[in-house]
Amino acid sequence: MQDISFETFLFAFMLTLLAGLSTSIGALLAFFSKSKNYTILSMGMGFSAGVMIYVSFMEILVKSKESFTEFYSSEILGDSFMVLSFFAGIALTALIDKAIPEDVNPHETKSSSELLELKPHSKSSIIKNSTLKRTGIFTALAIAIHNFPEGFATFISALENPTLGITIAFAIAIHNIPEGMAVSLPIYHATGDKKSAFWYATLSGLAEPVGALVGFFLLFPFMGGATLGITFGLVAGIMVYISFDELLPAARVYGNAHTTIAGITIGMLVMAISLISFKLI
Repeated sequence: MQDISFETFLFAFMLTLLAGLSTSIGALLAFFSKSKNYTILSMGMGFSAGVMIYVSFMEILVKSKESFTEFYSSEILGDSFMVLSFFAGIALTALIDKAIPEDVNPHETKSSSELLELKPHSKSSIIKNSTLKRTGIFTALAIAIHNFPEGFATFISALENPTLGITIAFAIAIHNIPEGMAVSLPIYHATGDKKSAFWYATLSGLAEPVGALVGFFLLFPFMGGATLGITFGLVAGIMVYISFDELLPAARVYGNAHTTIAGITIGMLVMAISLISFKLI
């Protein structure tokens, strides 16, 4: 990776920060939204999946292969290490998922009816307040753990390609919104305290910029062709796993097959146009 200017570093960090803070938007929507129509959320999550799937296969894996090929002066080794890094990213995210209890795992999609049952003062809620608050706090911790690699993925992408970084940050932000809801709803229901619920959701999102900085400063001294290849491969694997394990199932739950595929298609189209536009600049 070429020398990084302070402006480029700051831009990538701010993108990652804004993506993480979208959990706050989820908290606000949970407090004030009375609508039971999840169509927009379904399309939004499909859009996010479309962006991340398209860019992973069309751009990020290509960069991984190029970095490995240049480092080893071998196309076969470039392909081989790209594939290994990609599946290592999937395995890493799967291990993180496995280590987190299912009932507080943000990647275990809730149905729309379950979300509605968590609304404050819902007559259908029979869970004790102390249990609800514990669920919200542990969900915040689980989301924070998940957000570490997501923040690093956004940050590295923005350093390499600002247009790519903006699009990925937008996709990550969309998928963080329901995670903010998952944190804030049970805490708000248990305590009636909007401020407390809002700050728990916000803090869970701040793990993204923290993950970006930790990952960057740990890896930057070793940044060369092989390290870049591994990084891009891992990032692609992480984003593909998130798309198929969380975003697409959630898009189907909150909408239907048509809203999901519409969101995916629009997301891929926007990403394709963004990549072409960047190359024309």
